[in-house]
Amino acid sequence: MEFIESLRSAYPLAIICSALKMTTSAYYAAKRRGENTREHEDARMLIEIRNHFVFHKKRYGSTRMANVYFGSGRRRRIARLMRQANLVSVHTKKYRPMQYEAAPPERCYANVVNRNFTVDRPNAVWVTDITYVWTYEGWLYVAAVIDLYSRAVVGLAMSHRIDADLATAAMSQAVMHRKPPKDLVCHSDRGCQYTSELYRAFLSAHDFVGSMSRKGNCWDNAVAESFFRTLKVEQTNRFMYRTREQARSSVFEYVEIYYNRQRAHSACRYATPFEYEKRTEQTINNVH
Repeated sequence: MEFIESLRSAYPLAIICSALKMTTSAYYAAKRRGENTREHEDARMLIEIRNHFVFHKKRYGSTRMANVYFGSGRRRRIARLMRQANLVSVHTKKYRPMQYEAAPPERCYANVVNRNFTVDRPNAVWVTDITYVWTYEGWLYVAAVIDLYSRAVVGLAMSHRIDADLATAAMSQAVMHRKPPKDLVCHSDRGCQYTSELYRAFLSAHDFVGSMSRKGNCWDNAVAESFFRTLKVEQTNRFMYRTREQARSSVFEYVEIYYNRQRAHSACRYATPFEYEKRTEQTINNVH
């Protein structure tokens, strides 16, 4: 078994076998009967899987692991190796949105998006929502704006108050960074922050098109809801924050450093959101 033999000069055999989830007796038995090519390949792949699993802090399951690093055709093999090695991702169940109490219809926009979550260019449709993170100082509220094209978080604001200022601050940051066209569609739920005069005036001032989910139907804003579930499962639910500032730093680091730039997204054909947008920009430039 050449792979194990190559490590024996640096590590004791017992440690190597333990890392590969095998006994030393199994190693000697395999050595006697000759090296098994598939076992060798499994051992090599498992080392690589462990490295990626640690780098992404248990956030990659077998499907994402296979698509990003090994090819989709190896998903079942990756799943088997991860299961045998007890490498379980933090994603344990499918996203299920919660119901909410909607605002009066007369203060709401029509549902322009209508669950059409696929668009052909950046800065065509943004979705936005607010979630919360518990700290020993009390709740930290997080507002995010997401571009439907790449699923990139383009606006982020946090506060100890959940109000119209928070919702508008996230949108304002997104506008400052992206400078979108006037016909941009901005979709949200019917929360009071988004039916407020402040938020509606902001959209009107920029000539944006407002869009809102139907009454009591969170699936209409499923992309934003799904992002917040990912944020909580992969980051905030794994820590207990003493202060709001700790939580704020944790959310910012996850979104700006990891989610947008390092985390492969299935909606982006397993590229990161920013990589996906960069490829689009290069394609457009090549055409022209």
